[in-house]
Parts: sequence; C-alpha cells; structure tokens
Amino acid sequence: MFVRKQPALTDVRDTFVLQPGGSPLLLSVPHAGTTLPEALRDRLVPRAAEVEDTDWHLERLYAFARDLGAGLIVPKYSRFVVDLNRPPEDTPMYPGVNNTGLVPTRFFSGDALYLEGRTPDAAEIAARVPTYWQPYHGALAAELARLRALHGHAVLFDAHSIKSELPWLFKGKLPQLNLGTADGSSCAASLSAALSHVLAAQRRYSHVVDGRFKGGYITRHYGRPAERVHAMQLEMCWCCYLDEERPQLWSADRAAEVTPLLRTLVQTMIDWRA
Repeated sequence: MFVRKQPALTDVRDTFVLQPGGSPLLLSVPHAGTTLPEALRDRLVPRAAEVEDTDWHLERLYAFARDLGAGLIVPKYSRFVVDLNRPPEDTPMYPGVNNTGLVPTRFFSGDALYLEGRTPDAAEIAARVPTYWQPYHGALAAELARLRALHGHAVLFDAHSIKSELPWLFKGKLPQLNLGTADGSSCAASLSAALSHVLAAQRRYSHVVDGRFKGGYITRHYGRPAERVHAMQLEMCWCCYLDEERPQLWSADRAAEVTPLLRTLVQTMIDWRA
C-alpha cells in the first residue's frame, strides 16, 4: 500500500515572545497563537485557516498586567500545530471525556481538523515537540526559576478563554470564570482562597473553582507549592470580553467591563505572600 510521506513543518526558532517582569508573577497565554506553517495548511480542512479554537486576544486583554509588574509569555503558533497545555507524552488531561491532544486532530466541535489521510503519525507528533513545544516550556521553566530565586517564590497564572457552549467537550453552559488549581494541589491554599474571595465578591460574572476545567498540563506540572512555585488557570468564557459569534473581532467595550476584575485578580497574585 502506498503511504504518502507528510512534509516536515518549518523548523522555526521564534516560537514565542517572553517579556520578563519585576514581580513574582508570570502570566502564560499558551493558546493565543494564530500562525500556521505553510507546510501544514494544505493538509487541514479549509475551515482550519480561521484557527477558530484560539484563545482570542488574551495577550491584548491582559496587557495591563505588564504595567503592574507581571511577566508575560505568548506563543506565535496556533494550538493546531501543538498544544502547549498538554503533556509531551500526550496522556489525556481529562480521562473519560472528550479531549483534544498534544497535536489536535479535531476541532472543539468534534469535527475532523485534517483532510482524509493527512493526519500526523506518531513520529511527526513527536517531532513537533522539540520544535514548537519545548522552546516555550524551556523559557517558562527558566523564568519561574529566576522569579523564585529573586523573590523567594514564583506565581504562574495560565490564562485561557473558550466559547461558553461546546457540546463535544462539555454539557450545558460553562460558568463565565473557571478557576483551576488542580483540586488545590497546584498552589497554596491561602492563594486559592484569596482569588476565590475576589471572584465571590463580585456579582456580574458566574464562577466556579475546580469545576470542569481544573487546570491543564501547565498548571499541574509547574504548580509545586512545596517548592515555592504556585500555579493556577483561569478559563474565561469568550462572552466576558467578546461577541462569541465573532470572536476574531476585538470588543473594546466588553473588554473594558471585565478588565477591573482581572486587574484585581492579577494584583492579588502579585501582592500575595505565603
């Protein structure tokens, strides 16, 4: 049987941008990238060109954090190339429910991402790790080590956003703000309590702690309170800051409404001490 050899993706070096900060807080936005390598585009269904499962505009929404002293790390490439919030060995993050993997082959809707017969094999998936996955994680780990050495501890905030209704991934409608601490294991209890208090003190946005989204690989892997590195994830519904039917378009009015709450959360993480 003839097997079509898949072309290698471009070997790139500028896969992310890191802006170090002066506070103990590093903000990671692993799904904000939108670039697709040209060698990959021809293998994806036409719809994939819109990179619809992007965490749209989060680097812009959280730009204020830089003024507060937080560091920021943002990838260039789309999660369709590699998912930076999945383990390199590609074990499921949420066993027993639908997931997308290290190299997704389905949209969040469950539809096929690749043209028939063009999905990556195990060798190609493994090859994407050193090119696209490892640079981000190498920089993230090094920056957390720097912050811990400088401040005595480091805090990692992994920022995400998602459409509020995606039946293939979860039932019903998500709370608007979903704080994940890996069931309390990825950060100190006092930090989780401080953030939970901020969410509970407002009435505009529904929220939950450690619900459907408890934190992905980044939160679970880097959150090591005993080693003075604390991590948490916030999965925010698009409707908090965008029109969910047109998420590619920036909505200044909606962003302005949620920014004060996000600013309070970020400042709480910066000010927190064990």
